[in-house]
Amino acid sequence: MLSKGDLGRLIDYTVWANHRVLRVAATLAAEDFKRDLRSSHGGVRRTLTHMLWAECLWLERWKGVPASPFIDESEFADLVQLRDRWAVIDEHRRAWLAALREEAAGEVIHYRNTKGVAFEAPLWQLVQHVANHSSYHRGQVITLARQLGARAVATDLLAWDRERALRVDGPPQPAS
Repeated sequence: MLSKGDLGRLIDYTVWANHRVLRVAATLAAEDFKRDLRSSHGGVRRTLTHMLWAECLWLERWKGVPASPFIDESEFADLVQLRDRWAVIDEHRRAWLAALREEAAGEVIHYRNTKGVAFEAPLWQLVQHVANHSSYHRGQVITLARQLGARAVATDLLAWDRERALRVDGPPQPAS
């Protein structure tokens, strides 16, 4: 079982990696950002919108509140609008995590999927699922962006861990 701190690590990583992918998407021409590339969720904009909606949907399930309606890519004329909506969800998720009791990581969450079928799982598994789901689709977005001429960017959890360690500890010091 993961602890509340572990959940925070996965959420912080997800936000970091999402931001890296959004910066790559920002380098695309507007028509390329919107283009349907016939991927599992169309193109860059639709895949990012799917990720955003899924992160929002899961947060609402964790909070035990009714799910928001489906978010359609047409709600975002450009990447800035999508990024701004994502920032709101990130802030709600941070506030939810800050208020979460330590023991809540192991509590069972009861929810219904988008077809109305009932499921349940411990919160820690669901947070882990969301981090994994977003990782999968970030890989798709990077592949699509590369096909459109953008550069790739690393979004691995280990890359985030290393970057975070450098921020906390500073750069490695030479041996004396």
